[in-house]
Amino acid sequence: MSAIQHRDIVVIGGGIIGAAIAYYGSKAGLDITVLEKNELASGTSSRCDGNILAIDKDPGFDSQMSLKSQELVHKLSNDLEIPFEYRNPGSILVCENDAEMEAANQWVKRQQDAGLDFKMLDRQDLRNESKYFADDLYGGLECATDSTVNPYMLTFSMFHSAEKQGTKIHKNIEVKHIKKDSDGRFTIETSNGIFSANKVVNACGVWAPKIGEMLDLHIPILPRKGQLIVASRQEPVGLRKVMEFGYLISKFGGERQVDKATEQYGVALVFEPTESQNFLIGSSRQFAGFDTRVDHEVTKYIAKRAVRFYPKMADMTVIRTYAGLRPWTEDHLPIISEVEHIPGFYIAAGHEGDGISLAAVTGKLIEEMLTKKATSVPIEPLRLQRFRERMLT
Repeated sequence: MSAIQHRDIVVIGGGIIGAAIAYYGSKAGLDITVLEKNELASGTSSRCDGNILAIDKDPGFDSQMSLKSQELVHKLSNDLEIPFEYRNPGSILVCENDAEMEAANQWVKRQQDAGLDFKMLDRQDLRNESKYFADDLYGGLECATDSTVNPYMLTFSMFHSAEKQGTKIHKNIEVKHIKKDSDGRFTIETSNGIFSANKVVNACGVWAPKIGEMLDLHIPILPRKGQLIVASRQEPVGLRKVMEFGYLISKFGGERQVDKATEQYGVALVFEPTESQNFLIGSSRQFAGFDTRVDHEVTKYIAKRAVRFYPKMADMTVIRTYAGLRPWTEDHLPIISEVEHIPGFYIAAGHEGDGISLAAVTGKLIEEMLTKKATSVPIEPLRLQRFRERMLT
């Protein structure tokens, strides 16, 4: 039997959150080891779009956290060795009726009051944005600070720099069991040897609850499936991220004026041009367990929704479709927290559709917790304990 390998900090999960923790942790001089059961970025990080958004965040804590992440990613675009297709064009939400325009007005006012760079757009602004928009759209809103990345490349780029800073990365190694010993250390049994660690960070996204169960810990995260279409951009349909205002309503569980199937599958327009001149079209939201098979019925409704906003898109070529799993929490905020009754065990998961947006700030916060620094944003709203406290009130 091989000897137990001792590490100071073990991060479980080789997606974009694990990458950010490894990067910021190793940059601060911490001894980090990453364990990934497959290849790096092989889960949700490779099955999503690549937006660093504030436009869809609730004004207040959510948007301030997103702005901090945007600042960090902007800095990463200069600091990291491997480029990750960073662009900073802003993004827009479009409205298709009076009720949405009224809600958008209120949304913009709240964001402006919170100091964010938002403004309303009218019909003419939309025509100036893209000649491919449907003629009957009412207007929309813009957030100027939003940016976009290639999530796959950002993950690899952070891991590349983290390794140069001393991070050890073990791929194709699955954690089978974890226990906390009487001396306060963790023993981690894997498919390839046993590790011990002073501290463990669970950055497993939708699989975070499975790691929690090993320590008799309930982590309230569920997988929420989302599908995307990749289409070929024969024409310059648009230069930046576009969502329908209904995406916000769908995200937060409100009522929309759409047909039953669109509502049932949580389908709402998301359009994102890529650097390679193609574009991504989404999106959907379903609770379907860990099933990542593409449901062609859902794809049909995503395409139908896209054509409603961009009628000429009906003639464009679909390259492929794919589905990924978002780690959902009931209050739509991630869990970035040390577990109070298991000192030394941290969770960085539950970002739902904001894992790419919030990866950088999540990595920074975990580094600050591990080094006992003041945190970049308040961590009280992100504590695991909030769910238990809510149940007791």
